[in-house]
Amino acid sequence: MKVYSGAVSVVATAAVLAASIQNVNGFSTFSRKMSQVGISTPPNGIIHRKNQALSVSTNRDTEISAPSLGRSREEIEKEVSSGVAMEGGPVIDFGSIKDNTSRAERALAQAREEYEASGRVITNNLRLMGINDEVTAEMGREIGLFSSDEKVQGCAQYLRAMAADKGLFQPSDTASTPSLDQFTDQQKTEYRALLDKSYEESGAVTEAFAKTFYLGTQLLPMEARKAIWAVYVWCRRTDEIVDAPRESNAEMLTDLSAWEIRLEELFQYGKVEDVLDLCLLECKIKYPTMPIEPYLDMIRGMLMDIPELGQDRYETFEELHLYCYRVAGTVGLMSMPVWGCAPGYTEADSKESALSLGVAFQITNIFRDVGEDAATRGRIYLSRSDMKRFGVTEEQIMEKRVDENYIALMKHEIARARMYYERAKSGVPMLTEYSRLPVQSALDCYGKILDKMKKMVTTP
Repeated sequence: MKVYSGAVSVVATAAVLAASIQNVNGFSTFSRKMSQVGISTPPNGIIHRKNQALSVSTNRDTEISAPSLGRSREEIEKEVSSGVAMEGGPVIDFGSIKDNTSRAERALAQAREEYEASGRVITNNLRLMGINDEVTAEMGREIGLFSSDEKVQGCAQYLRAMAADKGLFQPSDTASTPSLDQFTDQQKTEYRALLDKSYEESGAVTEAFAKTFYLGTQLLPMEARKAIWAVYVWCRRTDEIVDAPRESNAEMLTDLSAWEIRLEELFQYGKVEDVLDLCLLECKIKYPTMPIEPYLDMIRGMLMDIPELGQDRYETFEELHLYCYRVAGTVGLMSMPVWGCAPGYTEADSKESALSLGVAFQITNIFRDVGEDAATRGRIYLSRSDMKRFGVTEEQIMEKRVDENYIALMKHEIARARMYYERAKSGVPMLTEYSRLPVQSALDCYGKILDKMKKMVTTP
């Protein structure tokens, strides 16, 4: 794969833009187009979602209440109040915030303790963790089975040896670090080839599951492109661990505990478990400022969507902001070291913009998919305080009824999203030159979705 030059970059950007706008145009109709105001359904009216759908009453005589009691009001308020407002506006940093007394944290901690006590035994380990039937069906083949464990561990030793002088990893009995001169030229060549194959596999997964995003990565230089693929694949696997069909939450929590431990040991010791881990390990070596905190925070975000552990209603936008940070703002923080900063700027300078980027994208997704989330999962992400302010009820959303109140609510939410887009755009000049076009293109693409929504709610 070669680095694309100007003309091809423009084509790739256009393809990203077209794919993003198509998400808005492809919705079906009711008495008027629900897609025009953020309520959407797929063309055939059927959505197959991995999470168990929640049972929600739509009795016209009663207000619909939240069916999930996973997070108490006290737990939610404790975490939300711990956020730190960034200088300059309503962008909140929720980094590393968690309530260890919450039901979700206690469940995850118990699963972790039981996993450790079992000798770290995973029962369903025929595939790489986070790779399931749905992943292999989408790919049309199995994933990551092109190398022996012995060669994977040898490659990890080689990477740790190359990074020995950086002081990134602590010594470990289970992740030794030989001297670099102990590796023969043939071994170095073989390990480099294995890494290249691992990145190729990560790129294939990215392309299969996020074609629009994959096109956007073509605007990056090869090294940065591969690093973003590695980050995406880690996020994809995390999502699959949480969303995969399960008989109970217990198995999911065990796998998630194991996944969290793997992440901690990769960052602390440079330890890997499978061939796809090699990519993230090399990313940590190439981009040593890459922090572990947003990865851990994303795991907490995934838990927020789990029935009986998370929440499916949000009283205030601040609560939704926490969710948006964990599932999307974290990606901006993961990516910052890869994007790099222009001379005179630091990652601390661009942090607010990176967080704004994630929040902007996530709330755009939420506004676009109001009807889908309500109809198929019993979830309403729009804050109850905003709905009350504009006279919109949960019953109305469940029944996909559009009126002037709902249109006014959407206009308000679109204006709020615009604010986050503007804050994200202010950070583009802070990035290295090679990162500005991909990030600006992504902002423009998602911004077009808002443009389309605004036009539809203002057009009779």
